[in-house]
Amino acid sequence: MLGAVASAPLAALAGFNFFTSEYTATREELQAQIAKRFPVQQRYAEIFTVGLRDPRLGLDATTNRAAITAVLSIASPLLQPSTVEGVVSISSALKYDAPARALRLDQPRAERLELQGVTGRDAERLQRIGAMVAQELLRGQPLRTFTAEELTVGRKTYEIGDITVQQDGITVELK
Repeated sequence: MLGAVASAPLAALAGFNFFTSEYTATREELQAQIAKRFPVQQRYAEIFTVGLRDPRLGLDATTNRAAITAVLSIASPLLQPSTVEGVVSISSALKYDAPARALRLDQPRAERLELQGVTGRDAERLQRIGAMVAQELLRGQPLRTFTAEELTVGRKTYEIGDITVQQDGITVELK
């Protein structure tokens, strides 16, 4: 086993601990991966365009969930001004997508949404739209994608098992 580990490329071993059968992705590594996938946007009811940018990753070990806080914008010709901005925080469970070898957000839910310059019923409606579209935009987003080479050492190819959120990273079981 040590010979196989020693011959594997060093980059493939970063974060892997084959002695404990775990891989740990650091907060910084995950933040860099998430940042590459933003900005994102989606139309809603052909009237609104909801966008997310500048994501920040949060990790909650007590609930085993990841969170993404991002700048939210809602644009529509029906709004005055035509674009409203705010902040949204979405927490999510995590799941492993074996065919894609990706650790993905699963069942995201908006925990907090604050809009600037809008009050009353308009704010409530826009918050509902923003939360719903933000959840949809993040559903299934990959946090970390593994290459086949990263999951193979010698003749053994590992699969991902349990996923554990920690304060400074996410650890996955290698089985």
